[in-house]
Amino acid sequence: MVYTISGIRFPVVPSSVHKPSQPSFFHGDRTRGASLSLFLNKSKSFSPGKTFAVKVSRDSDSTSSTIAESDKVLIPQDQDNSESLTDQHETPDIISEGPESVHDEEDLTLEDENKHNDNEAASSYREDEDVEGSFVSSLVDVDAHAQAETTSVSIVRKVKIESDEVKPKIIPPPGTGKKIYEIDPFLQAHSEHLDFRYEQYKRLREKIDKYEGGLDAFSRGYEKFGFTRSATGITYREWAPGAKAAALIGDFNGWNPNVDEMVRNEFGVWEIFLPNNVDGSPAIPHGSRVKIRMTTPSGIKDSIPAWIKFSVQAPGEIPYNGVYYDPPEEEKYVIKHPQPKRPKSLRIYESHVGMSSPEPKINTYANFRDDVLPRIKKLGYNAVQIMAIQEHSYYASFGYHVTNFFAPSSRFGTPDELKSLIDRAHELGLLVLMDIVHSHASSNTLDGLNLFDGTDSHYFHPGSRGYHWMWDSRLFNYGSWEVLRYLLSNARWWLDEYKFDGFRFDGVTSMMYTHHGLEVTFTGNYNEYFGFATDVDAVAYLMLVNDLIHGLFPEAVTIGEDVSGMPAFCIPTQDGGIGFDYRLHMAIADKWIELLKKQDEDWRMGDIIHTLTNRRWGEKCVAYAESHDQALVGDKTIAFWLMDKDMYDFMALDRPSTPLIDRGIALHKMIRLITMGLGGEGYLNFMGNEFGHPEWIDFPRGDQHLPNGSVVPGNNNSYDKCRRRFDLGDAEFLRYRGMQEFDQALQHLEESFDFMTSENQYISRKDESDRVIVFERGNLVFVFNFHWTNSYSDYKIGCFYPGKYKIVLDSDDALFGGFNRLDHTAEYFTSDGWYDDRPRSFLVYAPSRTAVVYALADKVEPVLVTP
Repeated sequence: MVYTISGIRFPVVPSSVHKPSQPSFFHGDRTRGASLSLFLNKSKSFSPGKTFAVKVSRDSDSTSSTIAESDKVLIPQDQDNSESLTDQHETPDIISEGPESVHDEEDLTLEDENKHNDNEAASSYREDEDVEGSFVSSLVDVDAHAQAETTSVSIVRKVKIESDEVKPKIIPPPGTGKKIYEIDPFLQAHSEHLDFRYEQYKRLREKIDKYEGGLDAFSRGYEKFGFTRSATGITYREWAPGAKAAALIGDFNGWNPNVDEMVRNEFGVWEIFLPNNVDGSPAIPHGSRVKIRMTTPSGIKDSIPAWIKFSVQAPGEIPYNGVYYDPPEEEKYVIKHPQPKRPKSLRIYESHVGMSSPEPKINTYANFRDDVLPRIKKLGYNAVQIMAIQEHSYYASFGYHVTNFFAPSSRFGTPDELKSLIDRAHELGLLVLMDIVHSHASSNTLDGLNLFDGTDSHYFHPGSRGYHWMWDSRLFNYGSWEVLRYLLSNARWWLDEYKFDGFRFDGVTSMMYTHHGLEVTFTGNYNEYFGFATDVDAVAYLMLVNDLIHGLFPEAVTIGEDVSGMPAFCIPTQDGGIGFDYRLHMAIADKWIELLKKQDEDWRMGDIIHTLTNRRWGEKCVAYAESHDQALVGDKTIAFWLMDKDMYDFMALDRPSTPLIDRGIALHKMIRLITMGLGGEGYLNFMGNEFGHPEWIDFPRGDQHLPNGSVVPGNNNSYDKCRRRFDLGDAEFLRYRGMQEFDQALQHLEESFDFMTSENQYISRKDESDRVIVFERGNLVFVFNFHWTNSYSDYKIGCFYPGKYKIVLDSDDALFGGFNRLDHTAEYFTSDGWYDDRPRSFLVYAPSRTAVVYALADKVEPVLVTP
């Protein structure tokens, strides 16, 4: 789409980067054509109808425009420096440059960088014969524009929150990859596949080291591609090998494709340099809309730059527009707080900024920062996982159909407001994890990567292999060099620029298998994991991205959404694993939904225990009873499965309860406690489910007209079901309050006792007749009575540690909406003698549908006893 601006006449001037047939240089001033900006009113956000009035103090000499080595291109700027540039062009066409030539730019001022570049040999492009058609060691050359103009401007990117010393960034080299066979000898039978996989990963590491200067340099593609700013102007680069011609268009040049035409190198990279205006201002004003117009095999196409850092949807339009985002120094948010250290155990609050308001609207980064983060901290969670950060044109996709991978969603505010949110979370001691999508991309062609350069095989596999029929989305080609650069740089961008503390990688099962896990049942047979159905390129990418993250950001956390149970998923890459820190234990939520469809009499204690503990030894899991998946329209939350329509009429304390409500509240608490107690080394809860949020999530949507003429009715674009009613959990006159208090007590219990990460875990009883489960984790003893009517007096339970026990958590406490059937002042003394395979035991009262946690009243060293 071409935009024209009525009433404004834009001068048509020659481009600063010329076609070979146009040797003249640019002498004009772009300020006349740069008058339109989306940031004319600083108080306005990009979401229609939203106003931000948050004022943040800023440090004028902190973060500034990114200065990248990628600005260094051998293209004349003006006639004054043409002679020196001619001399430079006499250097060899291809000059090798080793890894030692790649420099850490964070500590260089622009002045220092120019001095350094004067002593560097000019470098151009180099081709790797083993990587056919790849643009490999490009864009590490001399900054001719910076040399043409002496500057004393000092631009420093380092955040001044700790010592000025910069710790070296080290990505360990690949190991032997053989330790996995010591950890799991059964993998030896599949060593041929695993060794091939590891060699593929090692070859990639070697090529990246040889031709790109290592993963550190390779993952800084955002300093070379897209828009990069230097003291003399703006460089824009785009990889689009399928395009026949390209031009940069936007508000700044009146959307005239004849003004700023781009030049192409032999690797399909298009480039243009826009010098500053005569007054020193940038050629593209901050907030200007921009696109790249390409002549492609499928016709003329306007696309949002693939590396765009911000994009917006103009009122009344459907496609998004790229936005050149480069605010003045005084308007940039300055990070004030250091990132927290990785906690021993993760207690994750899964959230979505847009639907985090109690009101039916799209919430903002600022409101989430001020209203939701303190709530998360008070509840006792130590990490917040944020969904839908990457820009997605379709709101109802929950953020999983990404259109602009480097741009934070403009629905919620500006990039700087997102930074302030993350900084506030760090001030509260919360880790901030991003739900990152590298498994697929939106199939949109107007504002996404699909058919970006007019070809089907640009970023994605061609044909059916590049299309996910269930998700209606495109699938990346992880064997492409430039796709690797793009995705690795994307992961680093969010950690480096926004200070995220890690990722939850979405859809990893779909990535690892060519069948994408569709219509496939994983039984645990190793033949299902190691064979022709495995996408080795995708697995190698996952190993690379985990290497990158853990090498450059040692405190960062990576969690993979894998339902298949891929062996060695959470083993370091040096040992032959894929390198994730945690796997999402997805089977648990499915099991609870399965059980909730049955009567209590049909629940089997052994079945519950098996699902909760069925995970690979030595590979950590994040357990959850329900996530956002279970809350979507067409499904139900656990609370709604348990209490259904009674939630509408019987949750007020001034009204009599019903058997359905009593059962629902009791089991809701027990399900969450046993899931945290046995399910993994981390725990996750989707926002609002801690207090049993009623109903479902339904994003605003209109009627959908299908090609066959049928109509799928929408919800009249309503936000009523796309919000979180936190007021329900806070209301003292509602029963939701008790469930919220219990969840808060549960989080603080884990904080106090670290039971999720304890190596001491023993299940001593799973009684199908009594419906009782007893287990130890850490120094705690957990007792669950799932029986619907039977309560047990003087019930004997086994334990390991001797001494006096007291109740530390009771789901039947009146504070939690229970019946208060236990005396919390009671003391329980152990007796020696083996019971349920434990060396000691004590007697308890176990009320029906109640979970109780016991802890030693005093710290007692373990006494080893043998039978």
